Amino acid sequence: MTQVVVVAPHSDDECLGAGGTIARFAKAGAEITVVTVCSEMEPVFPATDRELIQREARAAHEALGVERSIFFDYPTTSVNLVPVAELNKRMLDVMEEVRPSVVLLPFPDRHIDHRVVSESAVVATRPYRNGRNIRLTAMYETISETYWNVPGSEPVFAPQWTVEISDTLQTKLDAFNLMPSRHAPFPGPRSIEALTGLAQLRGSQASCGYGEAFQIVRTSLAPGELNDILG
Repeated sequence: MTQVVVVAPHSDDECLGAGGTIARFAKAGAEITVVTVCSEMEPVFPATDRELIQREARAAHEALGVERSIFFDYPTTSVNLVPVAELNKRMLDVMEEVRPSVVLLPFPDRHIDHRVVSESAVVATRPYRNGRNIRLTAMYETISETYWNVPGSEPVFAPQWTVEISDTLQTKLDAFNLMPSRHAPFPGPRSIEALTGLAQLRGSQASCGYGEAFQIVRTSLAPGELNDILG
């Protein structure tokens, strides 16, 4: 059975960036683990936020076909204060336990949590020891943060792989609808309209109906095998 690990800085990033792809993997029989690194903790957020948001995330994961949800519970916007060795070890422990062949992680955009979590996931998925069994590591885009950058002085998301999600777009949208606390009314980026528009754009770039785009970190797959792993 194909093992897939999806690393999310916050609850909703995995759905926003890779929800349709997660659903495709699940339909193909893969076992999917989502690791969420940050949680909305006091005193920055109200005491009730963490429980509410994680409850919504678990419901969304179930809708997408996720087998296991792991929450590290580091404070949102403060994960950069966690010792690097500690975060890397926890990330590596998950990879050692699950032994995935596919890992999806966030693009290191303007959000400090995204950058720190992406760097940690890259370290934990190095092609060394058990990491040599990882056949694909790819970064997804998170609508809003991935584009709120300074062109020319920060990394720019440049995808090389598009997954067609025409058959799973509605599953992604339904899952996101189970996370109402994460919504923003259109024209806000975290809206059903914006997610649908991005999927249509990414699909049109790859000559398919709807798509999710990824930037590849490393892969041992031949170009023709990339979409074969989705079943």
